[in-house]
Amino acid sequence: MSQQEIGGKVKKAKGKVKEAVGILSGDRKLEQEGSLQRAEGAVQEKLGKAHRKVGEALTNLGSAIRK
Repeated sequence: MSQQEIGGKVKKAKGKVKEAVGILSGDRKLEQEGSLQRAEGAVQEKLGKAHRKVGEALTNLGSAIRK
């Protein structure tokens, strides 16, 4: 798992907590911030995963060419 994927998971978790606190306290701004942070984390995590997969594919391609 890449650093970007881990960062995305952390950001998603923080956003989820913020969102829940916002809902429980009736703070719409905090709820919206949490929702946005959760979405940003999900995008960051997906980008990290895609980056890792492309790297793995290139490594496999390089290995196949060398054979």
